Amino acid sequence: MIVAFSITPLGVGEGVAEPVARAVKVVRESGLPNHTDAMFTTIEGDWDEVMGVIKNAVDAVAEVAPRVGLVLKADMRSGVTDGMTSKVESLERHLS
Repeated sequence: MIVAFSITPLGVGEGVAEPVARAVKVVRESGLPNHTDAMFTTIEGDWDEVMGVIKNAVDAVAEVAPRVGLVLKADMRSGVTDGMTSKVESLERHLS
């Protein structure tokens, strides 16, 4: 499964880079395939792995923020591995 998610620390003021960096660090240290851009972090693995990492990322932000918002979008497709890469490669083939 591939999950794109966004964690928003609330009640920490205007600058949220440090709390968000705590979440991204958890994701990167998980060892699962992942990608972070300006809006979302995307992670790939099985349900328990991915949801466990997301929970740990939320918990890391909650250590420094009194309130945390979470948005998730998931693509659950049995038998597909390396979907984060293969989907983009397929798109690029169609663009060239």
